[in-house]
Amino acid sequence: MTRKLIDCRAFPGPCSLAISGSEAEVIETQAWHMVSVHGAADGPQLRERIRAGLKDARDEAPVR
Repeated sequence: MTRKLIDCRAFPGPCSLAISGSEAEVIETQAWHMVSVHGAADGPQLRERIRAGLKDARDEAPVR
């Protein structure tokens, strides 16, 4: 599975949040973040903007 990454700095506003995980996890979490923190309206347009901003994340072993 290729992990995906989204960086909230790519969207307007002063936010430094970055999220990584499966594509579905990142889209769902970023949509929730955009709605609850930035006041965006959830829907297909928001989720497509998020999907367009996804990058491949480096797979690294978790720090223990």
